[in-house]
Amino acid sequence: ACLGGGVGRLGVLQGFLKSGVRAKVEHPFRVIKRQFGYARVRYRGLKKNTAQLFTLFALSNLWMVRSKLMGTGA
Repeated sequence: ACLGGGVGRLGVLQGFLKSGVRAKVEHPFRVIKRQFGYARVRYRGLKKNTAQLFTLFALSNLWMVRSKLMGTGA
């Protein structure tokens, strides 16, 4: 029996590749929402929201590599 409801090997391989990319892309959004509490956008103006999101994404990058920066990670 084929995995994925008859999709075939190529379709399953494409699904694995997509899920790997999706996991890497969605992880910073999870950090921003959970660690920094940015679950809902307040309408304060496009420039202010954009500036805050750029800052939060920069902080999420630091958060994800914090163990390497501190010298305690692998």
